[in-house]
Amino acid sequence: MILELAVRGLLVPQDPNDEPASVLLEKIAAEKELLIKDKKIKKQKPLPPITDEEKPFELPKGWEWAYLSSLATFENGDRSSRYPNKSDLVMSGIPFFGAPDIKNEKLSYSTDLRFISHKKFSELSNGKLVDRDFVMLLRGTVGKVAQFHSNENHITGFINAQMLIIRLVIPEIDSYLKRFFISALFRRDIDAKISGAVIKQIPASVIAEIKLPIPPKEEQVVIAKKVDELMALCDQLEEQTENSLASHQTLVENLLDALTQAPDNTAFTSAWERIAQHFDILFTTEHSIDLLKQTILQLAVMGKLVPQDPNDEPASVLLEKIAAEKEQLIKDKKIKKQKPLPPIAEDEKPFELPNGWEWCRLDDLALRSEAGWSPNCNGHPRESNKWGVLKVSAVSWGEYRHQENKELPSNLEPRDQYEVMEGDFLISRANTEELVARAVVVPVNSPNKLMMSDKIIRFIFSKSVESEYVNLVNNSQLSRSYYAEVAGGTSSSMKNVTREHIRNLTIALPPRAEAKRIYSQYSSMLSVCDTLKTRIRESQTTQLYLADAMVEQAINEQT
Repeated sequence: MILELAVRGLLVPQDPNDEPASVLLEKIAAEKELLIKDKKIKKQKPLPPITDEEKPFELPKGWEWAYLSSLATFENGDRSSRYPNKSDLVMSGIPFFGAPDIKNEKLSYSTDLRFISHKKFSELSNGKLVDRDFVMLLRGTVGKVAQFHSNENHITGFINAQMLIIRLVIPEIDSYLKRFFISALFRRDIDAKISGAVIKQIPASVIAEIKLPIPPKEEQVVIAKKVDELMALCDQLEEQTENSLASHQTLVENLLDALTQAPDNTAFTSAWERIAQHFDILFTTEHSIDLLKQTILQLAVMGKLVPQDPNDEPASVLLEKIAAEKEQLIKDKKIKKQKPLPPIAEDEKPFELPNGWEWCRLDDLALRSEAGWSPNCNGHPRESNKWGVLKVSAVSWGEYRHQENKELPSNLEPRDQYEVMEGDFLISRANTEELVARAVVVPVNSPNKLMMSDKIIRFIFSKSVESEYVNLVNNSQLSRSYYAEVAGGTSSSMKNVTREHIRNLTIALPPRAEAKRIYSQYSSMLSVCDTLKTRIRESQTTQLYLADAMVEQAINEQT
C-alpha cells in the first residue's frame, strides 16, 4: 500500500519549486550521449514514445513516464566459454554472486558466498559489478532485484549468467528506484513479460521496456525517506503484533493445559471457568482454534468431555464379550488365533481412568486385521464401475476419500477379499511423519469394488465397538506420540509402522454408551470450532477489502 501510493505521487506533497522530472531525464540523456561518444556504452535503438493508453494512471505535475532504458544501461552475466566452472571457485577472491545471495534486496556477503580467482576474473568480459549497481534475476524467481554495495574488501564482483546488471546513468537516483523495484507496479509489468511453464524466465531485452513514473529528483529523496519511515513503523507494528500473538498463544496454551492436566474435578471446573469467562478474547486466531480442537480431542479420550453415567455397562464387560466372540470365531475356524499381546505396563497408562473405563490395546477390540494388495495399476482413478485400488491418501486426511484410487488393469483379476466395506477401520502403515498411522472409518453407502493397497491395514472390530471413538483415540496426541516413537524410516517424508505396532496401541476404553456420547459431543464441538475459524477468515478478508478500498479511494481523490 505504501509503495503503491509512493509510485503514484500520493505519499508526499509536491513542491512547485522542485526541478521537474523532464529536466532530470534531459540530463540523463545528455550523460548517455557522452558515454556513447567515449565508447563506454553502445547506442541503443530508440523505443517508441509512451502513449497515453500505455500509462496506467495520471501523474502529478512535474512527474514523467519513462522507460527504464532512459535511466540505465544493462549488462548480462558472461555466457562465453570463459564462464567459471567449479574448479575456478576458490575460498577467497572476487565475489561470484548467484540467486541465493540475494537477501533483503541486497547482494549478501554471507558465509555461503562463492569466489573466483583474480586471474579468472580478469578473463571475463561481462557481468562485472560497480558500486550501487542493481541486479535482476532473469530465471527462476524472475524480477527479483538486489543492489550491490562495495566494501573495503570487495570493490567489485561478478554475476552468473542468469542475472542482469541494471546500471543507472546517474547513480544518485537509486534511492527511488530501489523502492520502485519492490512495488506492485513493477511486479505487474514483469509478470506480463514472463514466459515458461516450468522454469520462469524473461528475456533481458524486454527489461529496457519497463515503464516507470519518474518524480523530480528532489522529491525522489523525500519519497525514499518517507517510505523508509513508514516501513520502519510497519515493522515495529508487526513486531508488536507478533509479540502480542506469541503472548496470546502462550496464554491459550497454558489455560488449555490446565484443563487436560487438572488433577481432580474441582481443578478442572476452575480451569474451564477461567476459559469460559474470556472465551471471546482467547479464541480469536486460527491457531488458537486449532489448539482448542486438540484439547477437545484430548479431553474426549480422557473421559472429561461428557459426564459418566453409573448405569452404563462398564468397559470391562464389553472387553469380556469381545474376547468371548473372538474365542467362538477361532473355535469355528473363521479367524486364526493371534499371539497374545503383552500386558499393559504402568508407564503406558498416562492418566487415571474414570469409573467404568478400562485400559486395553487396539487389537483387544478387533476380531481380525489384514493388509491389502498393491498390483501395478493404471495411473488414473477407476472409471465407471471398474475395480480400483485405494491410495494411502484415501485414508490419511480424517475422512474417507474413495476417489483417491488407481484403476486395476483389465488383465488382472480383482481380489474381492480385499474389497473395502462400510464400517472398516482403515489405517495407513506408510506415509509422512505427520500422516503415518492416520485412519478412517468407512462410512455407509460408500462405493464398492475398491480394494486396499498393501500400505493400508484393515481392522474389523466387534459390532459392540464404537469405531469412531477408536479413531478419536488414534488421532489423539498420546497416540501420535506413540507412533512417532515406534515408526521406522530414515526420513520424515516416509515413515513406517507395522501391523504389530498398531495392534499394540494403548486405548482408554469407556463404556459403549459413553463412547457414543463422547463422539456425538466431540463432533458438535468440532463443528462450532470450524464455524469460528470460518468467521475469523471472513473477518480477515473483510479487513483486506477495507484496506484496498481505502487506498483506492485515496488514489481516486487525487486523480
